[in-house]
Formats: sequence, C-alpha cells, structure tokens
Amino acid sequence: MADLALIRALEERLINAWPAFEIEVVEGWILRFAEGYSKRANAATPLVPGAAVDPALIDHVLRSFEERAVAPCFRLTGVEDRRCEEVLAARGLVDFDPSLCLVAPLGPELAVDPSVVIRPAPKAAWIGAAAAAYGGEKANADRLGRIVRAIRQPAAFATLSLDGEDAGWGLAVCERGYVGLYDIVVAPNLRGLGLGRRLVVSLMAWGRDAGAAQAYLQMREANEVAGSLYASLGFTTAYRYAHRVLPAPP
Repeated sequence: MADLALIRALEERLINAWPAFEIEVVEGWILRFAEGYSKRANAATPLVPGAAVDPALIDHVLRSFEERAVAPCFRLTGVEDRRCEEVLAARGLVDFDPSLCLVAPLGPELAVDPSVVIRPAPKAAWIGAAAAAYGGEKANADRLGRIVRAIRQPAAFATLSLDGEDAGWGLAVCERGYVGLYDIVVAPNLRGLGLGRRLVVSLMAWGRDAGAAQAYLQMREANEVAGSLYASLGFTTAYRYAHRVLPAPP
C-alpha cells in the first residue's frame, strides 16, 4: 500500500527543488513546463489523492504541452486514481522509463570528501561542465542554468576534483527535514572509479549539517549500477512512478 503522505511530502519538495519555467494547476494535477529539459519539470503530475483523468482533461493536457512544443507526459506517482493508467493506455499513451524515488536516513558517519567543493549558488562553470557531462537532451547549459538559478531553498552545488581537474558534479536541496539529491554526474571518461559515491556521500553529509534527517533521490528503475550504489548507502524505495507518453512516430 502506497504511503500517500510520504509521496505528497516528497513530491512537494521536488517541485520546489527543481523549478519549472511555467506551471498550470488543473483538476488536481500540476502541469510543469521547462522547454523539455528533464521529465520531472515537463510533466503532468497528480497533486491530490484520487486525481482522475477524463477525455476533456487529457485533451487539455496534450494541447498545453503541444502548444509549448514539449512532448506530453503524465507522471503517475500512485497518488492518482487507480484507473488513470487504464484510461491513459486506452488513449494511446504508452508506459515509458519507470522510475523510483528512494529515501535514506542521514547518519553521523557521513562526511564531506576533501576532494569535493560545495558552494551555495551555481557558478557558470559548474552549469556548463555539469550540462556537458550529462550530454544528450540535458546538455543545454542555458536551460539547466535557468532551473538551478530559480531554486529558493538552501542548496549545495558540488564539484569533485581528481588530480587537479574537475571530474564530477552534483546538486542537493534542503527543505523541511529532507535533502534531495539531483543530477549526480561524473565525467564520461572517469566513470567506474567510485567518484559518484564520493559526491553522493558529500551531499548527504551537507544535507545532514543543514538540518535534514532524511535524503531522497530519483532514479530510473533500469539503472542497476546506480541502484546498487544507493542500496549500499542505505537507500530504500519510497515509491515507484511511471510516465505515460505518446508513442514515438515510426
């Protein structure tokens, strides 16, 4: 049985920690738009328990995203009416990229790694390097910069150095007892060396020192490497969420 109170608590913090450029609130759903940069900021997500969908609401959501040239996406967290998956599937929206939200306690053993520098605001160099390391659809430094500069909660922008060169980047945002970890990334040629773990532990330690008791993060369910890392640090699944999107054209 899903813990609806926990889902709501974490989803509220996510909305604040990863701001969109525009939002709409429609019949218990929040529609967020950020010019397509990341699914979490470009989706319709249920706000209230039992939020449902019907043909008129689906039409409105699809139109709102298409008007902004953003791929429509329903992000289903378990808060919504249980029939939503069936209704959206009947409308032709397909399951895509199932993901997990994980939580972990923050213990006294955590410490910031000496190779990690943490700043309270993003510098242009951090934004550019992090976007380049993400690559693909998240390589747009302008959009990443607009998102992270809009964060209003206490935040940590971490850079890990290896042999005098910047090698990894990560973001944490602290709000009301939780610290969210976002977009941990290591330079492509340096992956597999344990650098990601050092970033994660450092950001968890920062969150504890900032007053958080728990950490949370989101990851793709299929990412077994990340899942093993997070499990070793005490993370467990708080809830699973799915995306419903229109199928790609042939």
